[in-house]
Amino acid sequence: MKKVVLIISTTIIVLAITALWFIMGPNVNTTNEKYFYIHTSDKYEDAFANLKEKKILSNYFTFDLLASYTGYKKQVKPGKYEISNGMSVFNFIRKLKSGRQHEVRFVINKMRTKEDFAKKIGSNFEADSLEAIRFLMSNDSLAPYHLDTNTVMSVLIPNSYLFWWNGSFKKILDRLKRQHDYFWEGKRTIKAKSLGYSPTEIYTIASIVEEETTKESDKGLIASVYFNRLKKGMKLEADPTVKYAMRNFELRRILHGHLDFPSPYNTYYKTGLPPGPICTPSINTIDAVLNAPKTDYLFFVAKPDFKGYSNFASNYEQHLLFARAYQKALDTLILRKKARQIEKN
Repeated sequence: MKKVVLIISTTIIVLAITALWFIMGPNVNTTNEKYFYIHTSDKYEDAFANLKEKKILSNYFTFDLLASYTGYKKQVKPGKYEISNGMSVFNFIRKLKSGRQHEVRFVINKMRTKEDFAKKIGSNFEADSLEAIRFLMSNDSLAPYHLDTNTVMSVLIPNSYLFWWNGSFKKILDRLKRQHDYFWEGKRTIKAKSLGYSPTEIYTIASIVEEETTKESDKGLIASVYFNRLKKGMKLEADPTVKYAMRNFELRRILHGHLDFPSPYNTYYKTGLPPGPICTPSINTIDAVLNAPKTDYLFFVAKPDFKGYSNFASNYEQHLLFARAYQKALDTLILRKKARQIEKN
């Protein structure tokens, strides 16, 4: 009898240890996936099927059993969950049940089009690019934000943001609009108004400056040229606006035939500012525009040393001298490159 009791006791202990091993032992495999995603509309069956499809667990029976026991089947929370190799089923379910999801670090840098923005949304969030572009192309959707399809990109202040992965595109835009309002609250808006422009107009000018130069010391000077031209009713004649209007960002040189491209964004074709920004300018560029020095400059052209800086002029005659010097240097450079290419061949 004692032997039978011993066998039974041993069996129970072995089963208990085995069960504990299945529950508390390593079960999660991150060979294929580093994160586990649960969509907003997912039920437990959807999440469980996804686990199997991604081959994340080595024992699905234990997961399903523990999900029932802990009540997780009725408490599925959407999100992006970080998983670690060797994680136990118990810890995995505890994380999912608590909703402790991994934050998405969303970095906004220079983007040119709504399509660029939508694509970036689709690659980082549950909201896909199609949902995003539909929203961005709808004036009815944008009206509550006091934006339209031309000005919507001005809501983006380049920076690094933390978001939850799940949710609609509207939820993301709500957050970005709050950050936009915070950025412009106070002295920046006061400064813009003192210059005679709205924050959106300053942002638009900054977007052109951003495309014109990477040199911080030139940004304010270029902005001063645009302010002076706008004050005089002159066309801005900014080359980057031609590229944007034509949606051809690979153009190396703007030729005479490009200047007549009919678009409100083409500042050779239309007087005044474009109806919206042509890219998302950096905070430094926005502030450079807001703090642009007072000058009488009306023209600028790249310096002939090709270091990225510009020569500025207050009259066309001086500008023409600078432009000819640059053109001569450019022609010489092109001839040298052609000669080298011939030598290689």
